[in-house]
Amino acid sequence: MKIVQITDTHFSPSKPHFNGNWQPLKEWLEKSGADLIVHTGDLSVDGADKEEDLRFCMDLMRQVSIPMLLVPGNHDVGHLPGSLQPVDQVRLGRWRSVVGPDYWAEDVADWRLIGIDSLLLGFEDAEEEAQFEWLEKTLAERSGRRVAMFAHKPLFVDAPDEGDTGYWSVRPAQRRRLFDLIAAHDVALFASGHLHWAWAGRHLDTSLVWGPSAAFILGGMERDMPGEKLIGAVVHELDQGVTSQIVAVPGMVAHVLDDIVAEVYPHEAHKVQTEPAQ
Repeated sequence: MKIVQITDTHFSPSKPHFNGNWQPLKEWLEKSGADLIVHTGDLSVDGADKEEDLRFCMDLMRQVSIPMLLVPGNHDVGHLPGSLQPVDQVRLGRWRSVVGPDYWAEDVADWRLIGIDSLLLGFEDAEEEAQFEWLEKTLAERSGRRVAMFAHKPLFVDAPDEGDTGYWSVRPAQRRRLFDLIAAHDVALFASGHLHWAWAGRHLDTSLVWGPSAAFILGGMERDMPGEKLIGAVVHELDQGVTSQIVAVPGMVAHVLDDIVAEVYPHEAHKVQTEPAQ
């Protein structure tokens, strides 16, 4: 089975800065031979507050003839408590009505594919617990299938035992719960996006992959992270095991967010102006 992962497309009808990358990406997807596409979030520039962003993006996604599954990113449903756009029932409801479930499972041959909503993690509320209970049940009932998991946020940035990275990765308490479930249930792959860096590695018996954004890379406005800066996608081949290839898709433009952040995400521009890069 060939799965192509795309992520962090950041499309919008009102802020079209990255929309030009859709045509070359769509053409490449159609020629990829993929059985399935998984979008690991930040579909939109601001679907968290604008339904028209989500609808516009889904109209684009439906242009592809290959089946697609999606999980949300922080720009689609919001982020952590205390953030500018925290996840709430209105934002979750918008995603669920326009796009579909924010977490899901699909069985394909000897594999169970699981998408989780990583933006629920960190609230320690009923929504978070309901997803964990669903995940535990879904893993326990896999009937011997191997597992590939997809999420927006990575489990960690620099090290599995690192502390709270704030914006960038799953918080330590929730990360530990996920590590325990991954170790107990033969999870072969955990693929994510969010960082706008492309990287592949391992944690114990699980392959970890950060998919490259299809929209922009980060310049000096954020610290360097593991991996490389490129615009593209990931090809995952699932057979007895899993192999993943990070691909720079021809024809796509590697926009640098620093250059246009004031237009796309004005609140981030203010942060860049007031906080030196670490």
